[in-house]
Amino acid sequence: MDRRELAAFLRSRRERITPAEVGLPAGPRRRTPGLRREEAAQLAFISTEYYTRLEQARGPRPSREVLAGLARALRLPDAERAHLHHLAGAPPAPPSGPSREVRQSILDLLHRLPQAAAIVTSATLEVLAWNDLAAALMEDFSALPRRDRNLVRRAFLGPHPHGRRLYGVSDADAFARTSAQRLRATAARYPDDPEVAELIAELLAGSEEFARLWASHDVCVEPTLCKTFRHPTVGPISVNCDSLDIADRDQRVVIYTATPGSSSEEALRLLSVIGTQRMDVSS
Repeated sequence: MDRRELAAFLRSRRERITPAEVGLPAGPRRRTPGLRREEAAQLAFISTEYYTRLEQARGPRPSREVLAGLARALRLPDAERAHLHHLAGAPPAPPSGPSREVRQSILDLLHRLPQAAAIVTSATLEVLAWNDLAAALMEDFSALPRRDRNLVRRAFLGPHPHGRRLYGVSDADAFARTSAQRLRATAARYPDDPEVAELIAELLAGSEEFARLWASHDVCVEPTLCKTFRHPTVGPISVNCDSLDIADRDQRVVIYTATPGSSSEEALRLLSVIGTQRMDVSS
């Protein structure tokens, strides 16, 4: 616990909040630039004496409950909340499960890429968001129930009993291998999440291939640089694959683009006009 840094951080955060922001009157005799210590303590549901000792670098190590109250009272964003916990020597507990909420700015980004197919996947490779061109190239995800939007489940469990069906891609085997490796790493990050455990149990019970890959304990994943989609309407489309990590949500934006001037670029343009097509091709 770094008492001096914690004290300075609390004081700086308290002084930046105006009374009006928390519903308090400013009053004619207020001299502090932000909240008073007793006001911050009241909002955090702790005693003024305890809060004062923290700001004077004399307090004991605060509990997680006290830290949660301080973060709430001082209106700390996620990054500052984590910083508060680290200064107090109590790193914040990791989330119990992968986030499925996609930031609005990321959703806006997807729709600002009219010449690229783009999706957002969770830590378990569930497709959380997509743009129109991704739906036309890969699958109309809006027509699928949530469980069928999981790319790992689709890679190993169907829906066709004979042969893997994964949007007719050229790298189906490689994708299956890397998806198992990604899921292995995800399980380590979220050991207590029931949905992650349920997905792994379902894959182990339903796929000998997944069970074999899972038993290898491999977590090293090589990036996919390009792949070819065999689309039933416009034929093969070769695309470059780029992934952007959304670290605070443990999500990834996957962007598929065609080489300028290629036949694949022309096919993508045609797809953007045609719209969504349900694929029915086994890889």
